[in-house]
Amino acid sequence: MLGALTARTGDEMSGPALLVTGLAITGSPVLASWLLAGLTVSSAAGGPLLGVLLDRARRPGRLLAYCLAGYAAGLLLLLAGLGRVPDAALIGLAVAVGLLGPAGGGGWTAQLPLVADPPRLARFTALDSMCYNAAALAGPALVGAAAAAGAGAAVLPLCAFLLLAALPAAWSLPSRTGGGPVAGTVRGLAGDVREGVGVIAGNLALRRATAGSMVSCAGLAMWTVTAPVLGDRLAGDSGLGALLLAVTAACGLATNGVLAAYGRGTRRWEAFLAGGTAVLGAGTALAAVADAFWLAVVAAAVAGVGEGPQLTALFAVRHREAPARLRGQVFTTGASLKITSYALGSALAGPLAAYSTGAALTVGAALQAAALAILLPRR
Repeated sequence: MLGALTARTGDEMSGPALLVTGLAITGSPVLASWLLAGLTVSSAAGGPLLGVLLDRARRPGRLLAYCLAGYAAGLLLLLAGLGRVPDAALIGLAVAVGLLGPAGGGGWTAQLPLVADPPRLARFTALDSMCYNAAALAGPALVGAAAAAGAGAAVLPLCAFLLLAALPAAWSLPSRTGGGPVAGTVRGLAGDVREGVGVIAGNLALRRATAGSMVSCAGLAMWTVTAPVLGDRLAGDSGLGALLLAVTAACGLATNGVLAAYGRGTRRWEAFLAGGTAVLGAGTALAAVADAFWLAVVAAAVAGVGEGPQLTALFAVRHREAPARLRGQVFTTGASLKITSYALGSALAGPLAAYSTGAALTVGAALQAAALAILLPRR
């Protein structure tokens, strides 16, 4: 878990760090935003392929370590090239580096059954979700603190350091018993990717959880993008929007801590998934009508209480339903689909938030309601 937390913190830092560093060195917000877009979009494309390779590997932890090392090296190359090489080359490099991005997220989660036996898997799943919440809280905070202290040029090396610090934990993950579930396969990678996608599409629980989480993630992007604008509107300081996001992450972390301690016997994860989505939607709706900053803080806390269990439940459903030989593909493909949804939600949220924070957050709440409709079982 410590290795996952370290790697994910470095991963969560990488996007904001690249944005801040690119802007500081080149002075071009256009280049900085395109670098971030390249890093994010290719992460969505790299997930299914990385999942296939992890599922094929007898020692998936070692492949995970190679990906983390490559991601760290790529970030350092981007830093070295800023202001020195053509912008197009830098953007191309960001796209290539981003292909390894899913290693910090779904790649770790898919390996949980290698270190946790079935009776402990639910508790480890909740702890794994806590790692996501903690990384989401710590990563941007570290970037912001470094930038505020005038050490913005150090944030990308810090990202690389955290990713490399997770290498021993990844390298030491156990091998699969029996030589690996896909040892000796002669099918092409494209066929394996199709099979992994087919498992998600063909399994009702996985299909419903994946589709619902995608719509919910687009709604969450509305909250994330709008929070700084909301802080500026209610308190006159866009920086306080970061505080709202920190409150959401902290409450998600705390709720998952309770779930890890007391929810180990839970079997109805679909109920937690739907309930978390409903609470996340309620928090977003409350933020849409907030007319004072303290009310926005309450809304951020409510959203976090929903987001934490929602993520834990999503992971639990994937662990329960995914075939062992395709687990890596299910997790990394699911993560890639969520990244794509988040990017689309962010693209829509920007113009909406510029027009009206209430409108953007209302759309975000509506997306959570749509996700809930997908997740609720049919009678």
